Amino acid sequence: MPRHGRCRGFSARRLRGSVPSPQPAAAGAMMHIVLYHPEIPPNTGNVARLCAATRTRLHLIEPLGFSLDDRYLKRAGLDYWPHVPLTVWSSWEDFLSRGVEGRRLVTTSARGGTAVHRFTYAPDDMLVFGPETTGLPQEVLDLTPHRVCIPIWGEVRSINLSTATGVVLYQALAATGELDQHTPETMP
Repeated sequence: MPRHGRCRGFSARRLRGSVPSPQPAAAGAMMHIVLYHPEIPPNTGNVARLCAATRTRLHLIEPLGFSLDDRYLKRAGLDYWPHVPLTVWSSWEDFLSRGVEGRRLVTTSARGGTAVHRFTYAPDDMLVFGPETTGLPQEVLDLTPHRVCIPIWGEVRSINLSTATGVVLYQALAATGELDQHTPETMP
């Protein structure tokens, strides 16, 4: 029997629902991707490339499961690393005390939350993703009531980190109207 996800607001029969109106973007607002203790270099490299393509700030929370000099990390990010707004934090506590700066943390979980397409995003949200093998620990999930999940069918437990990051980020950018500013007609 197929599993239809545990996301609030998700219905396999009704994927197309009312989508909240986009929030107006504040001047200088920027989405943020936060990778909490990432473990697999190519996933982080792919996320970095995504961040370069969307002008999204990337935060890496140590400990990392690899060196920033890892060749697989560099290969996945190609030659886009100079275009990635990147901050590496020595700990989760350091990030919370100096990196959040009044922005809203939106955690992600394969085990529950509001369906990614039904959540109301803000233009400067910090989208937090956990390690590939375990996801975010409960103490991080408990820090904020804002949690999203991607509906998953079948017997799959979760989606690859870089894929999930792309799904959530592009949904957030679409919901906040950011994609409307970067249509093919306006791209260089």
